[in-house]
Amino acid sequence: MSAAQGRGGHTATVHGLTVLYDAECALCRHVRDWLARQSKLVPLALVAAGSAEARGRFPGLDTTDLLDEVTVVGDAGQVYRGARAWIVVLWALREHRALAHKLSTPTGMRLARGAVLAAAEYRGRQWGGKGTYRRADGWWYDPQRGWVHTSQSRSDGSRPTG
Repeated sequence: MSAAQGRGGHTATVHGLTVLYDAECALCRHVRDWLARQSKLVPLALVAAGSAEARGRFPGLDTTDLLDEVTVVGDAGQVYRGARAWIVVLWALREHRALAHKLSTPTGMRLARGAVLAAAEYRGRQWGGKGTYRRADGWWYDPQRGWVHTSQSRSDGSRPTG
């Protein structure tokens, strides 16, 4: 696959992809397991986004930012996020490459974005009560503001203003 990088038109051939996922998210783990069972045309490494392995492989990426949405990194340094990441992953799978080509069109991209947003909404509902998701490492997700670390929150769990 030649992936045109929007930042300067650079193209690179992809020989392997690393899928960075949220290991504390049940949906993400389910998709990881599904990907592991698929026949692949391009090898996929499935790595927990906040893990030591992820930090070691990709020291230039902000690992906290990777928890917001699925991120895929190509072996030549290409970085795909959100809908584009899912399309690249589907492109790597034997049974889903044709679907990836359809989703890479402008109309298909709208459908892919909708699927990613639906998954994000599902994840939000699974995070409980007030639509927030709290991780054991001190990060929590506020649907209004995004990812927040506990050092940026009050003792009652609310975010400081400003």
